[in-house]
Amino acid sequence: MGFGALLVIASGCVTLETQKEEISKEPTAISQRGTYHKVKAGETIWRIAKTYDIPISDITRANNIPSVAKIEKDQLIFIPGADAPRDVVPVLDKSDNEFAWPLKGKVVTYFHERRGTELSKGIDISAQEGDIVKAARSGRVVFADFLHGYGQTVILDHMDGLYSVYARNAMLLVQLDQVVSKNTDIAQVGRSGSSAYLHFQIRKKSAEDNPLYYLP
Repeated sequence: MGFGALLVIASGCVTLETQKEEISKEPTAISQRGTYHKVKAGETIWRIAKTYDIPISDITRANNIPSVAKIEKDQLIFIPGADAPRDVVPVLDKSDNEFAWPLKGKVVTYFHERRGTELSKGIDISAQEGDIVKAARSGRVVFADFLHGYGQTVILDHMDGLYSVYARNAMLLVQLDQVVSKNTDIAQVGRSGSSAYLHFQIRKKSAEDNPLYYLP
């Protein structure tokens, strides 16, 4: 999968607050074959895309979903190429196959938000220094060390082509090759300048993807 490429991740950890964009409950009519899916509580774009067996990008592009937005209950999502609506398996907290937030906090930097000449490769979640960072999903630790531009960093391999990255930590609580369950304590939040936050990424192999499409 090119693990070396996974570690070449451009810095995106700035903590200026961003206003969340609003998205319409009903997408604009689309002149192509497909169907509309009505979002139920707890559903994510990732889970909907898996249910209909299409890329996440097809859904976000067809519905003009901005990178700072999350889908909401009762929102209509156009599913290009689908013949009929499908039932999405409900997200259960106890399911290790679903993603969970690695800590509670406000998103202060969004995916692909521009900072200077670079785009954020993930999201920044505000926290208190020393707060516990938890594994967003079960996986194996494939990196647990200092990473230039990211500080103390943990990377988990979720064994299905997806990886999660946890950066800007003060202390790491896991070791290389350790297998962890979802919600396992893996690090403590560090401080960068005057702010404390977690920089969190989700990656498909070596390419970054928007964490908000995966988090409930």
